[in-house]
Amino acid sequence: MVPSDWKALYNNTIAQVKQGIISQQRIDDAVTRILRVKVRAGLFDDPSPSNRKYSGDNSLIGAKAHRELARKAVRESLVLLKNKENLLPLKPNMNVLVAGDGANNIGKQSGGWSITWQGTNNTNDDFPGGTSILAGIEQQVLANGGKVQFNESAEFEDKPDVAIFVFGEEPYAEGVGDIADLEYQKAVKSDLAMLRKLKSQGVPVVSVFITGRPLWVNAELNASDAFVVAWLPGSEGAGVAEVLFSDTNGQVQHDFKGKLSFSWPNDPLQIVNRGDQEYNPLLPYGFGLKYGDENFLSDDLTETIATKGNVNAPIYVHKQSLQPGWEMNVISGTESIAVSANSHQLPGVKYRTIDKDIQEDAFSVVTQGSAMAGVKISTDTMLKSGQLTKDSSLVFDIKNIKLSSQPLWLKVTCSDDSCTGQVNLNDELKWLSANDWHTQTVSLACLVPAINNGSDISIELVSTGEANFAVSNIQLRNQGTNVQLKCPQ
Repeated sequence: MVPSDWKALYNNTIAQVKQGIISQQRIDDAVTRILRVKVRAGLFDDPSPSNRKYSGDNSLIGAKAHRELARKAVRESLVLLKNKENLLPLKPNMNVLVAGDGANNIGKQSGGWSITWQGTNNTNDDFPGGTSILAGIEQQVLANGGKVQFNESAEFEDKPDVAIFVFGEEPYAEGVGDIADLEYQKAVKSDLAMLRKLKSQGVPVVSVFITGRPLWVNAELNASDAFVVAWLPGSEGAGVAEVLFSDTNGQVQHDFKGKLSFSWPNDPLQIVNRGDQEYNPLLPYGFGLKYGDENFLSDDLTETIATKGNVNAPIYVHKQSLQPGWEMNVISGTESIAVSANSHQLPGVKYRTIDKDIQEDAFSVVTQGSAMAGVKISTDTMLKSGQLTKDSSLVFDIKNIKLSSQPLWLKVTCSDDSCTGQVNLNDELKWLSANDWHTQTVSLACLVPAINNGSDISIELVSTGEANFAVSNIQLRNQGTNVQLKCPQ
């Protein structure tokens, strides 16, 4: 479980044993305890793994029988929360629009701890033999004379009989998946906007929600005629479609069997468990409709968030990882590359994720002095909400590893040129010891007109010198206290 450099730990442990820093007795004690557990578990009763019957038989990976079992698990774990006017099951000969960024994304279906640690930066080709939810829908519909239109943004030319909108959480693992409350797509309501657009066009909507936990989705439930929680179906997305559609004769192929294993929240700040003295979830533990059951949820669930907690909670740009609605690019002169992995390099700049409080919750930038280089973080949605005021601030943690004699610029710009400002962070950072983390606060009063106008905003950390710095926990705050640097007007 060494996070980054197990070889160094291995070699260092051997060196310290030889030097007498770690005693041989301490090593023997640790190894004996592990061996004792393995003996009790029967791990030494069989041949070694390399000598067992199926060792090295790669033909068994993704075997048909195994996939069938996995697809059955998908079918039986789906939970039906809403089915207005018995919209489901769908007839397979319909004109079906499939939309949402989860429809053709096996990586999103699989979540974290899959091919990569956080489950990100994968394509469908990384899951040979797997099926996306879209592929499963196409199998059901096209074989029965129906039509499938696929558009992530829910656009269509031929008005569909029904839309299946597949959406949900981005993959995550430990740390990165931590959330302050249960609101889905906090501040960035792009999925809700598409659901409402479909509803305004008179298209019945079946929502398929991909998630690792119950979340507060009242607005999304209101905008859906049917709502299915698919959890994380992994490589067998076809199992979802097998439940959504009837057979050719209109008979149910597979009924819903899944029940909620955790109570569904009534508001984003609710912590609710079965057996609590005050138990008032939106949907209780064990809830799950079957075909033919009376619909339970209306279309007028409250979409107002209770004013518990801190009403001035920050808007996070980067919290352990870049937050939804924002994108980051590594830039050097006129060159730019979107951040899609834990390390990137352009002539004049290097970027990589590093550890601050947990694994890979920060990033470092090394500029080499050959061009204006660094990182650029942008959004075209999150800052249009009117949440920021003239007293708002940009707050972030920064570590000075090596300062350049040239300025380290924090720049804020807008696409329509209605705002532009920059400050030199060197004056603040030069007092820090190397490798000390420091929380920096900068006024963003100059951004308020641009935000009200709805232009696109970008934040840059760049230098023309040889600099090395690290950043984490970037946030926008409404409270203007303790501002260290003023953003120029």
